[in-house]
Amino acid sequence: MGTPRLLHLAGQDLSLAVRRSATAARMSLRLAPNGGVVVVLPVGVPEAEAERFARSQEAWIAGRLRALPGRVALSPGITVPLMGLPHVIRHQPQARRGVWAEAGEINVSGREEHVPRRVEEFLRAEARLVLAQRARDLAGAIGRKVAAVTVRDTKSRWGSCTSDGRLSFSWRLILAPGFVLDYVVAHEVAHLAEMNHGPDFWRQVEAMVPDIKTPKSWLKRHGPELHRYGTAP
Repeated sequence: MGTPRLLHLAGQDLSLAVRRSATAARMSLRLAPNGGVVVVLPVGVPEAEAERFARSQEAWIAGRLRALPGRVALSPGITVPLMGLPHVIRHQPQARRGVWAEAGEINVSGREEHVPRRVEEFLRAEARLVLAQRARDLAGAIGRKVAAVTVRDTKSRWGSCTSDGRLSFSWRLILAPGFVLDYVVAHEVAHLAEMNHGPDFWRQVEAMVPDIKTPKSWLKRHGPELHRYGTAP
């Protein structure tokens, strides 16, 4: 995916990212997790066509942006998904356990004003632990090694893989159901063997997660919602 650039659409400045696809027969457009726009171009279509196509879809983009839900602060009483399961944030001021999840709750000790920050730190740490373990397990299954795993708050992609085996993921994947997280991890692990999106790459992905259509559909429909949660816009 190319470096996103700003484009004024639907009355606001939106990031426009362009992705090439060897299998795409025509141009397509979707909303990115941060509310920006991603245009998929078939091979051979000039990149300048991406902006023209995005502008032609301005009414659709405006409608989708209006339909996006508002921000959700990680405050006591709020329900947040953890691995796709709803968890209610509970402030436990007298507890001495830090932050922990059990029985459908995320419990937070300490002062109430620190709850949102501490819950986000907890979710990031959980994401780092789960994503690193699953990435190394899947890489071992295909005879590859992971050099490092990091988590960030990426806006235009859920994961990435460098040529030297370093994987990076959005920490917000810990909010998604397990089958979605597994798909994204498998997608990036497959790049350890195939740094492209050709047929061999997709065979690698399907060897690790046979059903790729369901998680891809889930991310397309629900992915932007995961960016509702947190202490920063």
